[in-house]
Amino acid sequence: MYASDPAPVGRVPVSLRARNLGPGPLDPLLHAIGGTPLLPIVRLAELDDAPFEVWAKAEFLNPSGSVKDRAAFEIVRTGVESGALGEGRTLLDASSGNTAVAYAMLGARLGFPVELCVPRNVNPERLGRIRGYGAEIVFTDPAEGSDGAQHEARRRARERPERYWYPDQYNHPANPLAHYRHTGPEVWRQTAGRVTHLVAGVGTGGTISGTGRYLKEQSDSLRVVGVEPSGPLHGIEGLKHMPSALRPSTYDERLVDETIRIETEVAEAMRRRLAREEGLAVGISSGAAMAAALEVGRRHPGAVIVTVLPDADRRVEGGSTQ
Repeated sequence: MYASDPAPVGRVPVSLRARNLGPGPLDPLLHAIGGTPLLPIVRLAELDDAPFEVWAKAEFLNPSGSVKDRAAFEIVRTGVESGALGEGRTLLDASSGNTAVAYAMLGARLGFPVELCVPRNVNPERLGRIRGYGAEIVFTDPAEGSDGAQHEARRRARERPERYWYPDQYNHPANPLAHYRHTGPEVWRQTAGRVTHLVAGVGTGGTISGTGRYLKEQSDSLRVVGVEPSGPLHGIEGLKHMPSALRPSTYDERLVDETIRIETEVAEAMRRRLAREEGLAVGISSGAAMAAALEVGRRHPGAVIVTVLPDADRRVEGGSTQ
């Protein structure tokens, strides 16, 4: 089964047109947000003795290259429709990378200024894309991670409330709502209701909370597994070690039945295997999610596991062409 179920996530609100912020209610670029395919993981799963299925939600196929397009669009929609974003105000938020790219893309497409607080050690490729979309970048202490970026964004918003709209992706209800409305129903339809486990990384917690909530409403037996780095000092961009981090209100821990913590080296090795054995060039957080999904499968023969591959890997790797 190769499942694809497009959903009209990217329908631009009429109020965007009224504020001259958008090209129309059926903009094809924004309409492409969501409706990502569910891909079978074949070779990696076949290497294990226990029979189980692993399916990957290909969120790296969203327009800006990550799952964050879903939440960023839903957040921007609320800002425009409430009047909080517009009239020249700048969208200000903190991000570890992918949401920053999504916001920057939306700002360029819809015509509002964007300023983003990001740790200085964010992937250079992502920084280049943020700048390419025309957004402003404020660097924060890399040792403080995304928590430090949040502190700086809050400080700027307090000092210049007339200039900024600070939605705060880590605490905005539209973040998990985007996944409850769209990602969860997509997964349910794409698996014909067969899914037994959802395995997803925990960053803002929006993806796992919104998707998990919807799926649990459809199946009492479904289990939700969160994926976190093994400790506070790690190299898995986009994921949080919750015991040592600012806890986002967008993360509903009550929905999570189990948390698996993955070492950075394990996530990186799995990222490489996904490219070489499954043809999926994805980021390190996707490697962490897949490593956890395979662990769940080994422990639960017969499981139908859906994991989320949050973003693409645009680095060029390989040997010499000589």
